[in-house]
Amino acid sequence: MINSITIDEFLQKAEKLPVLDARAPKEYEAGHILQAQSFPIFSDDERAIVGTSYKQQGHDPAVLLGLDLFGPKMSQFVKEATKIAPDKEVLLHCWRGGMRSGAMAWLLSFAGFKVHLLQGGYKAYRHFIQEQFIRLWPILILSGFTGSGKTDILSYLQKFGQQTIDLEGLANHKGSAFGSIGMPQQPTTEQFENLLGSELLKLDPQQALWLEDESVTIGRVKMPHEFYTYMQQRPTIVIDVPKQLRVQKLAHEYCRTDKAILETSILKIKKRLGGLATQEALDAIATGDMEKMVEIALTYYDKAYHYQLKPKQQVLTLPLQSIDPEENAQQILSFAKTNNLI
Repeated sequence: MINSITIDEFLQKAEKLPVLDARAPKEYEAGHILQAQSFPIFSDDERAIVGTSYKQQGHDPAVLLGLDLFGPKMSQFVKEATKIAPDKEVLLHCWRGGMRSGAMAWLLSFAGFKVHLLQGGYKAYRHFIQEQFIRLWPILILSGFTGSGKTDILSYLQKFGQQTIDLEGLANHKGSAFGSIGMPQQPTTEQFENLLGSELLKLDPQQALWLEDESVTIGRVKMPHEFYTYMQQRPTIVIDVPKQLRVQKLAHEYCRTDKAILETSILKIKKRLGGLATQEALDAIATGDMEKMVEIALTYYDKAYHYQLKPKQQVLTLPLQSIDPEENAQQILSFAKTNNLI
């Protein structure tokens, strides 16, 4: 049985049923539905061969070639699908809901599966995700100098009942030359959008959403243009934490990091720091003087922060005398209520 369903229905069912992505492995790696597992009808090379045939010879020869490649693997596809879904009910998609998912749906249905086929395929999912970035979410931006503990504060805001999304967590990067330290490999920009859109779908659009202030790129990942532009227009609370507290916090974090990694990170901003400051920072790393290294790096990041803050339209500053994230989260909530932001 084959049942064609909309993206809304598909995502609802994806909470309980296995999702099979019939696209080639490279397509899956570039971006995929979060719940999906790769179940390619063609390998990357096979897909390229069929595509070339379609362009050079037309539809019918390409279909015949595809069937030649598909046929010998049909038994294995059924065996693998049965392992994934012993109850024989799956969700399935390809790029546009065309021949690849159609062929796989026919095969699995013939083998006794109930197959829910996504109308419009992964392309429909991408449109659905991108629609979330143009909605007028009630966003509040938490900003402040590097080392102010904004990510930790977001975690406590969530514990206090606020809606938050950790953009740096989704991007697997802390947003600086040091941002990849201790983090997993970054997703592609496409997959980051899928992750962000999926988080937005979980939220109440009537309640405030707290986000950390970010640049248009987080490491190698690029923020969705419409969403980032909208963030610049939203109220921004700037927390002003004394520099010495920020230095101590960052120095404590970096003292556990391999010196070679720190040196590489400093060299990434060599042009901004200048030759003398760069050498001083490298010397500080060599001698284990993490506070001095951090102080030098912050001369660059603090300047960059001022530049990033300029385009914002509504900025409120909140001085804080602690680096404790729970205490600061409570003060931020009180400040936001006083200023009628929540």
